[in-house]
Amino acid sequence: MIKKPNRLNPELDVASILKDARRELNLTMPSRRLFAKRVLTLGGLSMLTGCNITDQPSVNSMLERISRYNDGVQAWLFDPTRLAPTYSASMMTRPFPFNAFYSESEAPEVDGDAFELEISGLVADKHAWKLSELHQLPQVEQITRHICVEGWSAIGRWGGVPFAYFLKQIGADLSAKYIAFQCADDYYTSIDMPTALHPQTQLTLTYDGEILPTKYGFPMKLRMPTKLGYKNPKHIVSLEVTNTYPGGYWEDQGYNWFGGS
Repeated sequence: MIKKPNRLNPELDVASILKDARRELNLTMPSRRLFAKRVLTLGGLSMLTGCNITDQPSVNSMLERISRYNDGVQAWLFDPTRLAPTYSASMMTRPFPFNAFYSESEAPEVDGDAFELEISGLVADKHAWKLSELHQLPQVEQITRHICVEGWSAIGRWGGVPFAYFLKQIGADLSAKYIAFQCADDYYTSIDMPTALHPQTQLTLTYDGEILPTKYGFPMKLRMPTKLGYKNPKHIVSLEVTNTYPGGYWEDQGYNWFGGS
């Protein structure tokens, strides 16, 4: 069979370009495989004119550029007023699965009595919040679907403080670009401000009517049904409002930063 020449580079053909790129996708990050199904086309590659993608560094660079482009498209499509689906209690997944980059027995034990949520960055009130103070704020519940980048999903019942309300309580600069989170298990991630202000984004303190169990993120997690699971940090110990891109644990290893579900 005669191979058609690649118009991006006369020394390469289309088949070898796609083969090399797909090999890198298949051997590395699950999220790369996910967005590749949507983005890895000749049209997507055409925006990378001049990039030699027959060697691994160039493939990684290509994937990074496509990923950042994908982030921009997702952010542009994101509707800050559109709600994710909600469900009845009878549809909850029982038991709700544990998922982390470590085993359940390694989940961090946080002393709730001594805990204080550290606040920094572009906020007017930087005082640390005790867990009891957070529980005294207005609480809401949602029964929503958690969607994992690995291909599974589960429905859970989450309770806590509307995150937009909390940001207003601390006098956060709502025109800032990012909010970054540090966690007791050394996880870290960050989100965009429109997602932070979404009506279903929640500073979660309970699960199914009980204090949030350790395996689900005690003392608190951020629940965002508009984001994939890895964007929902657990065991949060600090947050920062910033205009400097903060990255994230998986994002710094190749996962899409926006991570919309």
